Amino acid sequence: MKDKRCCWTRGKVIGGSSVLNTMLYIRGNRRDFDQWASFGNPGWSYEEILPYFRKSEDQRNPYLARNKRYHGTGGLWTVQDAPYNTPIGPAFLQAGEEMGYDIVDVNGAQQTGFGFYQFNMRRGSRSSTAKSFLRPARLRPNLHVALFSHVTKVLTDPHTKRATGVQFIRDGRLQNVYATREVVLAAGAIGSPHLMMLSGIGHGDELTRVGIPVVQHLPGVGQNLQDHIAVGGIAFMIDYPISIVMKRMVNINTALRYAITEDGPLTSSIGLEAVAFINTKYANSSDDWPDMNFMMTSASVMSDGGSQVKTAHGLTDEFYQEVFSEVNNRDVFGIFPMMLRPKSRGYIKLASKNPLRYPLLYHNYLTHPDDVNVLREGVKSAIAVGETQAMKRFGARFWSKPVPNCKHLTMFTDDYWNCFIRQYTMTIYHMSGTAKMGPPSDPWAVVDPQLRVYGVPGLRVIDASIMPTITNGNIHAPVVMIAEKGADLIKQLWLTPTTKPTDQQWRSKRSLPLAGNETLANAVRQWPLPSS
Repeated sequence: MKDKRCCWTRGKVIGGSSVLNTMLYIRGNRRDFDQWASFGNPGWSYEEILPYFRKSEDQRNPYLARNKRYHGTGGLWTVQDAPYNTPIGPAFLQAGEEMGYDIVDVNGAQQTGFGFYQFNMRRGSRSSTAKSFLRPARLRPNLHVALFSHVTKVLTDPHTKRATGVQFIRDGRLQNVYATREVVLAAGAIGSPHLMMLSGIGHGDELTRVGIPVVQHLPGVGQNLQDHIAVGGIAFMIDYPISIVMKRMVNINTALRYAITEDGPLTSSIGLEAVAFINTKYANSSDDWPDMNFMMTSASVMSDGGSQVKTAHGLTDEFYQEVFSEVNNRDVFGIFPMMLRPKSRGYIKLASKNPLRYPLLYHNYLTHPDDVNVLREGVKSAIAVGETQAMKRFGARFWSKPVPNCKHLTMFTDDYWNCFIRQYTMTIYHMSGTAKMGPPSDPWAVVDPQLRVYGVPGLRVIDASIMPTITNGNIHAPVVMIAEKGADLIKQLWLTPTTKPTDQQWRSKRSLPLAGNETLANAVRQWPLPSS
């Protein structure tokens, strides 16, 4: 990869990363949340958080929506099936049946199996959290969104340590906004711990190193960084012109189809059609808690001729030319094996006390040997999908060009795949866990089960950073669930009969600043919560 580093994309936009993700709606596994509760986080078990998934959901597939236990309708966040599928999509599901797996609703009673993706789309277009949650509330008199602003720190009282507001840069000036009740950080798994450390909340030694006065010693801030990674380049050639090829897909006909009928290949999310949750030999197959996810696409790295995907994956020109140039713009399908429960843990450090300097990001991918083993078994299963009769109907054959630096190893051996994985594995942009939720007895916990920062009254974190462990699948849906529950936690505190604010207090615009965009919309959704 370029500069021997990974590219981490930042969702610094209204709506956060929901504006630039692949729109996949995957809730995770019930055991993820039961495990959170077992760590000492009451209120976060699967049965307790399931209503929050249903609350925001507007499921447009009638066959799924009739299952009222698992799906909701009428919520603000639209969930629908892909408006367009190639013939490869149904073939993926047939291949799964050949391999002995069920066809399932991956957001229903059973996760293990194959199924079509569910997308956060509405009438063929992206249904971001900004469009779904913030736009309906945009005219509320107690909501103000400060554009072109960069938060630099949380303000705290020097005696009580209470969060009193935030400081931010706008129009080249440093400005303060104050809170009478709470400050909510929703800046994501990188931004929220970064802001806390800039505000003197973090490991004391680390803060002292860069010259920041310590407000609260919390060694867990920035630690426990987790992410989902997947193996790239697992592609299969086919004999028929049915896949997503960029130069064939973008033309006047597909543009008119998209504009008039709201479907067609331009509604495709980079060719993502089907999803599989499977067990490698390292998982307990009798338990519905798979350890491997397949993102199955009617495209692959070479489907755009090296114009976009190569850049997104951070591949060097030399690597791409050697491995993929022969099959540029050819019909293919791809499978990206993604490890669901990584054991490797990274961390975030401050580069300096300058708030405009990016923090130092250490992902520590593949530092735990078990992660390589699980990914290797996932790659083997992915290749097995291409060997099924369902895929052989298209003439499927694995593109087995050896990658540089692994040519000295025999193809298809464990040693070769271990080398391949260490060379071409990329992030799926699911950074989480950097301000973990936990009980007071956990020395690495940053927030309590009410998402309040330990030792800093009046400060909450409501985003992906509070996850104790990453969920089984794409994390966008769990983040919105966290925001829905976080909004309820705020209302439970401030809207009880003894503490309900007066009308005059509700009208105040200085009550609840929110820093960041990741879950801003969700915290103002139900009640007209004061915000600045």
